Amino acid sequence: MSSPAESLSATTRSEDVYGSLTRLLRRRLLEGLSGLRGGQLRIVDALGETVVGQATGPDPVRATLQVHDGGFYRAAASNGSVGAGESYMDGLWSCDDLVALVRLLVRNRDRLDRLESGMARFGGWAMRMLHAFRRNTRRGSRKNIAAHYDLGNPLFRLFLDENMMYSSAIFTRADDTLEVASRRKLDRICEKLELQPSDHLVEIGTGWGGMALHAARQYGCRVTTTTISKEQHALASERIAAAGLSDRVTVLLEDYRDLTGTYDKLVSIEMIEAIGHQYLDTYFDKCASLLKPEGLGLVQAITIEDHRYQQALDSVDFIKRHVFPGSFIPSVSAMVEAAGRAGQLRLINLEDFGPSYAQTLHHWRRRFFANLEKVRELGYDERFVRLWEFYLCYCEGGFIERSISDVHLLLARSGNRREQFLPGL
Repeated sequence: MSSPAESLSATTRSEDVYGSLTRLLRRRLLEGLSGLRGGQLRIVDALGETVVGQATGPDPVRATLQVHDGGFYRAAASNGSVGAGESYMDGLWSCDDLVALVRLLVRNRDRLDRLESGMARFGGWAMRMLHAFRRNTRRGSRKNIAAHYDLGNPLFRLFLDENMMYSSAIFTRADDTLEVASRRKLDRICEKLELQPSDHLVEIGTGWGGMALHAARQYGCRVTTTTISKEQHALASERIAAAGLSDRVTVLLEDYRDLTGTYDKLVSIEMIEAIGHQYLDTYFDKCASLLKPEGLGLVQAITIEDHRYQQALDSVDFIKRHVFPGSFIPSVSAMVEAAGRAGQLRLINLEDFGPSYAQTLHHWRRRFFANLEKVRELGYDERFVRLWEFYLCYCEGGFIERSISDVHLLLARSGNRREQFLPGL
């Protein structure tokens, strides 16, 4: 048994681990997290263990956050949730269940919002200024897209499905594989668009050619698709040539704003998030101008709740800062209103399948970490790995809690009077 002097000495050494400022910031953070609803968070650091929240109610979540360095508290205080994410990248803390932690924080967004106050407001102001300089002009869009999509095709091959679809699949069974769910999504799109061999489909946002290949191969239509990612353009062109479909699929390296001509059908799969909110009207005006009077268009989009849309536009989160520069997440009402302002488009069907995105992200994360050694062999360091772990968990937790979702907007030009039969709905 230790003597009183030894106990006092141990306590003093423990407190010396953190300076007075760090201890103050730690106390403020713990006070801000007190009273969490819908779950329980256990925080372990050099000063001991603190448990906040109550694991009561339906589906409570639990997580343990281990602080390895007091710099975590300083980062969270100075840059809010983005600072906390950055300190995760730097290895200053870890968590036994990062998805559960995100879910708990989403359930307590009012408290999370308060963590963005104080000193964090200055960090937020600086990040908003930086984000403003990432505006999606033609030149800015190329830089923003390259920052993520040109990381290297070998990296994306390690965790995407065999068709390289970097967008939500549609799961309907618990035992669906990612490949099955991804094909289901593509078929759902083609069926909604009533694709026929006589159709010419224009695609805004090629990805790695998965949609174009599927539409041409399975439905026999012609496809013109465009991307501004050099890496995506190169691989999509290679895949289409290998499939013997170069006579039916044209891959362009052009900004969507420069597309010309008219088409029977249009598709754009999770590309709208990359245009920037300032160009929402521009995007839908272009969609309308590309469609024939009787044409149909489908937009797949990640969405945010309508009541949080403006707040999201006015802030910069971890995804905008470190994953998709220049991006934004639209709300359903913002898109429908912009389509209406285009004057030639009307919404004829809306399908929400947000829970499927959580499952898609889970599959991606599992594959990414199953191939972790290959990721490292490609030259990506541990900070990059932690960034991607945080990104994938951050998004998965958001989709599970439905703070973000994924939808299909089926749009018709004013000359389209056909009644829509929507298979699978």
